[in-house]
Amino acid sequence: MPTFMEKCIHATLDLSKSLSVFKDDIKKLLELKNINEWNGQIVREREEEIRQAALVLTGQCIAIFIYNLSQSDSAHHTAVIQTQGWQYPKTQKHGYTKLQILTIGNVLVTLSLPYMVTKIENNKNKNESKNQGFCPFLKWLGMSEGITPLVWSTIAKYGAIASSFDAARTTLTDWGINVSLKRIERLTYLFGKIGINLRQSKILNLELGNLSNSNVLKNQRVVIAVDGGRTKIRFNKKGRRSEKTNRHGFVGEWMEPKLLTIYVVNEQGKKIRTSAIPITNDGTYSGYQEFLKILEMYLVNLGISQAKQVLLIADGAEWIWIHIPPLLKKLKCPSETYQLLDFYHAASHLQDFADAAFSTDNERRVWFKKARKTLKKGQTLDLMRNMSVFISEATGERCKIADIFGNNRQMTRLKALADLLLLC
Repeated sequence: MPTFMEKCIHATLDLSKSLSVFKDDIKKLLELKNINEWNGQIVREREEEIRQAALVLTGQCIAIFIYNLSQSDSAHHTAVIQTQGWQYPKTQKHGYTKLQILTIGNVLVTLSLPYMVTKIENNKNKNESKNQGFCPFLKWLGMSEGITPLVWSTIAKYGAIASSFDAARTTLTDWGINVSLKRIERLTYLFGKIGINLRQSKILNLELGNLSNSNVLKNQRVVIAVDGGRTKIRFNKKGRRSEKTNRHGFVGEWMEPKLLTIYVVNEQGKKIRTSAIPITNDGTYSGYQEFLKILEMYLVNLGISQAKQVLLIADGAEWIWIHIPPLLKKLKCPSETYQLLDFYHAASHLQDFADAAFSTDNERRVWFKKARKTLKKGQTLDLMRNMSVFISEATGERCKIADIFGNNRQMTRLKALADLLLLC
C-alpha cells in the first residue's frame, strides 16, 4: 500500500472494489505473527498503517460522492444559477474540461465539467482581449482550487495554528493531505482573504439594512466574550535587500487584536458545540469602532434579539463598558442581559485592593488568597461587604483605597458579578 508521501491515489469510483481493497489490507494488518518479537514501536506502526488505510477508504468514498454529484444535471443547473455573480454579458459556454480534485486520504478524482469563458477586452487597446474562464460546478461548491472543502478548511486550520507552514505540512501529510509548502501558504492566506471579504460583505449589508436575521440564538442562553490580546507583527524594512541574505530586514511591533467569541450554554452553563449552533470567533487589529461593526453584524445575523438570556463577559477595558452595553440595548437584547467582569481580571483588582489596604506583604497575601477563594465560591456579597468596611474606614495611607474602588466602575462591576452569581 503506497504511503501518502510517495504519491497520490487515483479514485476507483467503485465502492465494492474500494471496500475489497480495504478489507484485504486490513486483514494483513490484523494478523498476529511473531508476537514474541513485538514491542511498543511495532504496535504503533501497525496502528498508523490501519489509520492510513481507513483514510484512503474515506477518500475513495468522498470521491464517489463528488463524482456522482458532478453527473447530476440538477447540480449543474443549480451551479449556473448560483454563479451568476461571476458571469458577464460576454460569458459563454466553452465545452467541457477535465480537472482533478484532491480529497482526504490523498485520493484524486477526475471530473469532466462544463467550462465557461468570459472575453475581457483591454481598455487601452480594444484590439487586444483575453479569456477568463471558470467551472460553475467548482465555483459553486468551493472547489476551484482543486481540493474539496474539507481538505481546504483543514489546510487553512493547520496553516493558521501551526508554528510554521512546514510544521503544518507535516501534520497535513499525517492526515492524508499531501500538498506542497507553497500551496499550503497560498491556500491559508486565500482562505483568510475570502473570510474577510465575506465579513465585509455582511457588514455592508448591515449598513444597507439588508442583512438576514437567522434564528440560531432563538430561546438560547448566549455568552458574548470580548477581550484584547497582544501579538507581535512583522513589518519589512524599506530600502534595498541585504547583500548577504538577499532579503529585506524586518521590525516587530506589538499590536492589540480585539477579539470576540459568541457561544451558547445549556442550563448547567456548559458550552453547546453543534453544527446547528456554531461557536463564533473573530477579531480585528483595527480600532474599537471597526470591532463594534463586526460584533453588531454577528449579533444581528445570529438573531440576538430572540435570545432568552445574554451575558457579556469582558476585562476592565473602559471602551468595552462604554460602548458594548448600549449596543446590546440598541439590538433589543432580552431583559435578562447581564454584564460580568471576568474572574481573572476581577481577581487582579482584588490584588490592587490588597496592595492599597495592607502595609505588609504577609497581610496582603493572606487577604488576597482568602478574597480570591471567596470570589471563586460565588460569595461575592460577603466579599463586597468586607471591602466596603475598608473603604468606609479608609484614613491616612488607606485613603488611596477609595481612589481605586470608591470613585470608578470597579465596584459596580463587582456588583454585576455578584448579581450574576446569585442568579446562577
